[in-house]
Amino acid sequence: MANNRNQATKAEVQRSSANKLPIPGEDETEFSAEEAAEVFEQNQSLNRASEEE
Repeated sequence: MANNRNQATKAEVQRSSANKLPIPGEDETEFSAEEAAEVFEQNQSLNRASEEE
């Protein structure tokens, strides 16, 4: 069977990112209200500090 240059080899397919299993929680986009409040408070304190300068 001839190797067609237009096709990926088995090793190339196995190494591709599309062939990898997802890592649980890696693409998690949900966040809690507590996390949002913490980030908001941090941003507010940074804004106040920059305004005082």
